[in-house]
Amino acid sequence: MTTPGIDPRLVSGLASQFASLSEQMRRVSGDLGVLQSQLTVPRTEQPSSASQPVVQYPPQGVSYAYPGSPQQMRPQAPMHPQAPMHPQASMHSQTPVHPQTLVRPQVSTQPRTPVTSPVSPRPPAPKAEPWWQRDGVISRVLAVAGAGVTLVGVVMLLVLAAQAGWFGPELRVVAGGAFSLALLYAGSRIYRKSGGRVGGIATAATGIAGLYLDVVAVTVIYEWLEPAIGLVAAFGIAAAGVGLAVSWRSQPMAVLILAGVAVCGPVVTGGITLSLIAFFTATFIASFAAQLDRDWPYLAAVRTLPVVVATLVGIAQAVSLDMVGTDALPLLIVSAIVAAFGIGSSVELLRRNAADVMASVMAGVSAVPVLAVGTLFEPWTVTLVEGVVAMACVVVIAMVSWLPALARTILTIVGSLALLQAVLVPTTTELRPLALLVVSAVLLAAAHRGTSKPAYYSALAFGLFGALGYLVVSPPAAMMDSRYATDEFGIVLAGVLLAVVSTGLVLVGIHLKIVEKNAQACSVVAGLASLYALASATVALGVAAIGGTTGFVAGHCAATIEAMAIAMALLAFGLRSEKYAHTALLAGLSLTAVSVAKLFLFDLVALDGLFRVGAFIVVGLLLLFAGTRYAKVFADRAAS
Repeated sequence: MTTPGIDPRLVSGLASQFASLSEQMRRVSGDLGVLQSQLTVPRTEQPSSASQPVVQYPPQGVSYAYPGSPQQMRPQAPMHPQAPMHPQASMHSQTPVHPQTLVRPQVSTQPRTPVTSPVSPRPPAPKAEPWWQRDGVISRVLAVAGAGVTLVGVVMLLVLAAQAGWFGPELRVVAGGAFSLALLYAGSRIYRKSGGRVGGIATAATGIAGLYLDVVAVTVIYEWLEPAIGLVAAFGIAAAGVGLAVSWRSQPMAVLILAGVAVCGPVVTGGITLSLIAFFTATFIASFAAQLDRDWPYLAAVRTLPVVVATLVGIAQAVSLDMVGTDALPLLIVSAIVAAFGIGSSVELLRRNAADVMASVMAGVSAVPVLAVGTLFEPWTVTLVEGVVAMACVVVIAMVSWLPALARTILTIVGSLALLQAVLVPTTTELRPLALLVVSAVLLAAAHRGTSKPAYYSALAFGLFGALGYLVVSPPAAMMDSRYATDEFGIVLAGVLLAVVSTGLVLVGIHLKIVEKNAQACSVVAGLASLYALASATVALGVAAIGGTTGFVAGHCAATIEAMAIAMALLAFGLRSEKYAHTALLAGLSLTAVSVAKLFLFDLVALDGLFRVGAFIVVGLLLLFAGTRYAKVFADRAAS
């Protein structure tokens, strides 16, 4: 009986496809067997091509059992062919189907010869190329050297020829200018040629610097130009030269121009003079535009350092020549211009690029002359000038929000130094600690209000200077002997303010998370400083109010009672505050011990009469009150 709908040719085609798949699987099985045998060889041994195992594949139609597979582990019953579903299907079978048996590939077991795999030698590391063989180094060095030598020749033409009387002044000036213009023209032509960038830049920079020095010589040596006209001409030449460097996108060109002028300028003017400082100031201002929207840090240094160094040298020369007052006014004006333009230009550069470190540094460098020029003027003039500088720094820090941390720190240092001079110069020795501590207190309040760490560090510096000054005007000897006791009310105020500042530094430092980890140690130091300041201030107040030995004894009696009262206040605060209970208790008990020790070791000997009696009675009553209060508090806590 036949099954309708089944094509015999389809069955035959499927049978042949299964036979082909069986043949492919047989070959894959043989390759896997060879791969397994190769993997069992150690890594240091590789079988040679002559000793590789020969695999004998099983005949077609016989399945292969992998080593360790379930088919190999257990015997299988022979499989019998099933009867075809269609009678005509048997007519296409050409070979009889026999029972299948499990056959493993026959691998020849010839001895393997271990072969060590060859290790290729590591290629040698490339040698570091000497700096003189790098691309363009020699050409740059030669170009810079040529520019320097040529510029020296121009200076010799302008100066040495004039000293030796060679040629006439007109010929020297015209020759120097014409030669500089020829260098500038030649540099522009060389720059346009292939490979002429380095030579063109160096040649043109030499020509521009020569023109600048020619104008300086005409103004200073020959005096053919008024100083104002000469400064304007030099400003224009410097601006044009730096503008050409910008158009050629070459920072080295701008640096070469300014460096050549800075090195050769003092030779032309015969040293550091006011005229040279004025010309350097013009160059400093004219070259600023080249830095806008460009990261040219070397130009910032070359344009700032010459005028700053020249001004400082001029201030030193003025001090050595006793040039004070109106004679030193030009130096004050130049210093103020350099500081104002330097800080202002740095702020603008930082607005465009907050990561410009050189701009932040040059802001501080440009302010150095105005901090040093005060030595040439009267104290109150110094106070006015330095106060304006300090106020300007405060305004910049407060108003300019984009200033980076480095610039803020530098301006804080500049403002602090200016304020330090403004405070110290006009005050007497006895009042200097008070002035320093007043500044410290103001800065501390600003740091707390504005959450400013730079202001806190400035307050800390002024506080330290104030504490050292207080030790000078009120040494420990003034506490021990009435002959050395001071009677200045300024010292009294300074002592009270020192105690306030010491306590405030710890509290604000904790608020700003600066002394959070060392709060206890800082509290101990601040407590000792406050204790000494209050005790010495109280003794000074007694001497100033009563006078003589009586005032000294009264001051010590009041100091002992004052220390005991503070100790009681700390103990009472510890009872009310759970957070600071341990610290307040420790401080209160320590101060109590110090007060009692002073009472028996010093007051018992140094005090006499009613002062000694009053000190003992008051201290005893305070101790009784403290003991009673503590007993009541603990009893109430136990009852509740």
